[in-house]
Amino acid sequence: MFERAVLVHYHEIGLKGKNRGAWERRLADNIAFVLGDLTDAGVQRVASRVMVRVSNIHNLEEIIGRVSRVPGVSYCADVLVTGRDPHDMERAALMASRQFPQARTFAMECRRSATDYTERSLEMNRRIGAYVQAETGLGVHLDAPDVRIRVEVVQGEVYTFARRIEGPGGLPTGVSGTIVALLSAGIDSPVAVWRLIRRGAVIVGVHFSGRPQTDAASEHHADDIARVLAQTGGMARLYVVPFGDLQREISLAAPPDLRILLYRRLMIRVAERIAAVERAGALVTGESLGQVASQTLENIAAVDAAATMPVLRPLIGDDKNDIIALAREIGTFELSTQPHADCCTLFMPRTPETHATVRQVEAGEADLDMERMVAEALANLSWTDYACPSYTAPKRWPVAEA
Repeated sequence: MFERAVLVHYHEIGLKGKNRGAWERRLADNIAFVLGDLTDAGVQRVASRVMVRVSNIHNLEEIIGRVSRVPGVSYCADVLVTGRDPHDMERAALMASRQFPQARTFAMECRRSATDYTERSLEMNRRIGAYVQAETGLGVHLDAPDVRIRVEVVQGEVYTFARRIEGPGGLPTGVSGTIVALLSAGIDSPVAVWRLIRRGAVIVGVHFSGRPQTDAASEHHADDIARVLAQTGGMARLYVVPFGDLQREISLAAPPDLRILLYRRLMIRVAERIAAVERAGALVTGESLGQVASQTLENIAAVDAAATMPVLRPLIGDDKNDIIALAREIGTFELSTQPHADCCTLFMPRTPETHATVRQVEAGEADLDMERMVAEALANLSWTDYACPSYTAPKRWPVAEA
């Protein structure tokens, strides 16, 4: 039997010039991390790819499942590893074709990246294709075959596969720094977090709970969502901030129509303090332009005026259907639609301001001791850590871990 392996292809990393080697190593390290002890054969970089050698065939599907969720992976393939013996190459192609028993047509796609291998790609296509056709009776269809068999000749080995599993693409987690995310238990913010993980960021979440004005259900849902996102290796920590009493204080002292914006501005200030401790370079939210009253251009500007670092909104141009589709794809939608008391619905005004100015919200905060409120929020936070290979936890917080 030929050796089995999972061959990882990437795309964007290959365009990064001087960063390419370091980012390849980061991708390989991230893959090794999510696999844990599933393979004892190791993860290695080979010929501008990453190879996971499968020592136990019973772990193959689990390995493929985990690898295909890692950011930076364009696709992974279930490969047969052989030497350059022509008959071995032919038999491997035949075995690959038989992974698709319902196929009626096939195509060959051979290429060589090893300069010391003399047989040309077109000659390999004809030779191996003729063998597969003679053994299986499959018809040839070059444009839209039922199965496409790929043969890649590299230094010392040949990789043959027909089964290809798409990955998320993007960049390896850990190459783009740390970002603090305002993570609710709703649909939008987990999708925003996923998009930043896919761009190579390590995410530290901050969940604002309505507790003690509500129960802790949203905290449990946010933790469940974070655990799904942590399967990528990009979700590092989730802070929980009890926010209900602070919202109540704002609701009693501030103009009703500005409450939502003042809640958001306080959240931004708290998240920025956490970002300073976490050495994060930006905040991220799940807002989409015009989706709700607080997300008009004017209101976004009024909230951002409280920030001193970039506030990223990767969903800003998406509609709800786009966001829901991606939430289903990444596995957070069902969790996000479970019933829970959201802090955003606490003390809601009847007619929230939709076109606030910075001057208005600053005047609305005049009777509030924002610095004390931020300090109170930070004094009562707790957190949960998740497995993240690129994260180093700060040591500053004088509170017990959740």
